[in-house]
Amino acid sequence: MKIRSHRDLDVYQIAFKASMEIFELSKSFPKEEKYSLTDQIRRASRSVCANIAEAFRKRRYPKAFVSKLSDAEGEAAETQVWLEYSFACEYISEATYIRLFQEYDRILGKIVNMALKPESWKF
Repeated sequence: MKIRSHRDLDVYQIAFKASMEIFELSKSFPKEEKYSLTDQIRRASRSVCANIAEAFRKRRYPKAFVSKLSDAEGEAAETQVWLEYSFACEYISEATYIRLFQEYDRILGKIVNMALKPESWKF
């Protein structure tokens, strides 16, 4: 399959699905978390996707490509931190926490692998 847009990237699809799950889960977070944990976890998880999309569009410039992937990597790690808080505050189950944390480990691995070989993404 030829990759024509960021939406064709496996890592983007995985990150988008995970961010949508986080969005649905966060709807049940307490109201007092609206402007803190709820907002932060939603923003970070969505930012992973946005930075992957930006990286894909900048792939002709290896340094810009790697920079945007680095941003996506940072946002994925931040999402893991917010997942940890969500579990510690008992807003999500242990099983959900472990599954989503591992999903973001998978996303991180794919982002790092892309950044290690920027020349293979150039068109």
